[in-house]
Amino acid sequence: MTELIENKEIEERVILVGISTGDGEDAEASLKELAELVKTAGAVSIDQIIQKREAAHPATYLGKGKMEEVKWRIWETEATGIVCDDELSPAQLRNLEEALETKVMDRTMVILDIFASQATTREGKIQVELAQLRFRAARLVGIHHSLSRLGGGIGTRGPGETKLEVDRRRIHQRIGQLKSDLEEVKRHREVARQQRTRNHMPVAAIVGYTNAGKSTLLNQLTGAGIFAEDKLFATLDPTTRKLALPDGQEILLTDTVGFIRKLPHHLVEAFKSTLEEAKYSDIILHVVDVSNPQMEMQMHVVYETLRELEIGDKVMVTVFNKMDRLEENVILRDFSSDYQVKISAKSGEGLTALAEVLETILRSRRVYLEKVFSYQEAGKIQQVRKSGQLLEEEYIQDGIWVKAYIPAELYASFMQKIQD
Repeated sequence: MTELIENKEIEERVILVGISTGDGEDAEASLKELAELVKTAGAVSIDQIIQKREAAHPATYLGKGKMEEVKWRIWETEATGIVCDDELSPAQLRNLEEALETKVMDRTMVILDIFASQATTREGKIQVELAQLRFRAARLVGIHHSLSRLGGGIGTRGPGETKLEVDRRRIHQRIGQLKSDLEEVKRHREVARQQRTRNHMPVAAIVGYTNAGKSTLLNQLTGAGIFAEDKLFATLDPTTRKLALPDGQEILLTDTVGFIRKLPHHLVEAFKSTLEEAKYSDIILHVVDVSNPQMEMQMHVVYETLRELEIGDKVMVTVFNKMDRLEENVILRDFSSDYQVKISAKSGEGLTALAEVLETILRSRRVYLEKVFSYQEAGKIQQVRKSGQLLEEEYIQDGIWVKAYIPAELYASFMQKIQD
């Protein structure tokens, strides 16, 4: 009788390693987040080791004694590799891999791997590959050795091992091609953005720490039907949907990629075209997970990332999400925002209040109009309906009497034609 042998992909079992330069609790929280990242990437974290140092060792990341401890734990737990909680230099990666004789990865590799598996649109795939190649170009030697120790797993998705076997010249040629492709996508975005401007359609960008509930909020408000799951970077590609507010005003909502601490510079650079949706929006909806013990740190990371992207001078609405998970009353405030709303995107609690805040903001950006349009100008009433908030209209002998709130640019256009 022939025995059936089941083929299974080797499960990566990794030890998480971090450096604590000050607050030990912060290092522990960062490793906890790294464990979630590793889980999302399809591996299992079986142990965590933190070394207290003034700074990471420039050559080996860890000190000699701690490396011996890690090496012993790798043998004892039969781990298939380690993941360091910071971005390693090429020398650190190579030296660690040689000293520990195992696969060595860092936080950036894990995040890039997750992005590679989550990207579905052409733009998303271009951005991920661009970020991966930029990261790998300077690390070809170290990563090549590391990957040779284990087929598949974290760090091998996206461009894959074949890309690592080509020389730097060809990699840089590919980077140039991807940048060119991304510029084309950017031009399409610019055209769409100009069209929105012509239509006087306001835009709100939904930003926040990864897994704060941005996609769930967009789904609840607009029925977008985009994938939302309780894990880091569940969605990667931006989605834009129109929201009709109760008072008749309309606004476009754009979901953006989640932020995270120690966000790799390669990703910020590659995803700038996507994140520019926030830069050119009228309103920023900053979604915050109130149930996360690291809420304050996460808010800080979001604001720092927005500053890095030079996104400022926007109406900021802090949306305190997951209120249904709070078991006790907590004082929630954000002095950096203009409005704060408490909601549960999952249950729908507080969404009416959020809609009212959006109505208030849009109305404050509009001009009150009371005017009689001649019947020959009836087409302008449609402009009012489309771009503003029509309060009343009445057909009288001289034309159509209208009372409405309209965008300042549209008001200026109407007044200019009157003067002409």
